[in-house]
Amino acid sequence: MGELSVRELPLFPLPEVVLFPQEVLPLHIFESRYRIMLQTVLETDSMFGVIKWDPNTKSMANIGCCAQIIKHQTAEDGRSNIITLGQQRFEVLEIIRSTPFYSAMVSWISDENVENIQKLDFLKDSVTEALSDVINLTSKLTNTKKNLPDKLPKNPMELSFWIGAHLGGPVADEQQKLLEERNTYTRLQREYEMLDHTRKQLAARTALKESFPDIKEN
Repeated sequence: MGELSVRELPLFPLPEVVLFPQEVLPLHIFESRYRIMLQTVLETDSMFGVIKWDPNTKSMANIGCCAQIIKHQTAEDGRSNIITLGQQRFEVLEIIRSTPFYSAMVSWISDENVENIQKLDFLKDSVTEALSDVINLTSKLTNTKKNLPDKLPKNPMELSFWIGAHLGGPVADEQQKLLEERNTYTRLQREYEMLDHTRKQLAARTALKESFPDIKEN
């Protein structure tokens, strides 16, 4: 991400979207201000910040994730389809301008150093087991074959980001909290609690389905 810990970064506020490091985010660029932003970042280092926008309060979150454009295609009408990859998280220090697009001075942030690696690894294994159970139980309930990805991250921090990015449903607020968390253990612990809760719910529904196979779920 470069040696500078503080830099100017164009911002792309998006409602209900939280980008995590190493996650792919495809975007369709059609507004004129973001066409200008795209042209600007492509002329430099292809980096811009994805940050959660609250349409109710008309405000941005303070923590976002830098996106790097890895592929782009522009049509004759000026609209573009781009594929980005999440890089490092950042904190907004100061909004420099808001037109034609937002730009801010940001500082890169990272997780705190881990004091007890053995404890973190144990939690990582528990999270992976809970995730596997959720997927297997979901397969049973839906009569479909689902598997854990072959390349599920082994690193605890990377795993915590992967799980945060793949939460199901309208969970942008929860994802934002996970993105902002700077302690890997705390983030994984929160994810374990969510997965364990889901696992228990699915186990109960599976037991009910097996006991009363003729009952259809809503």
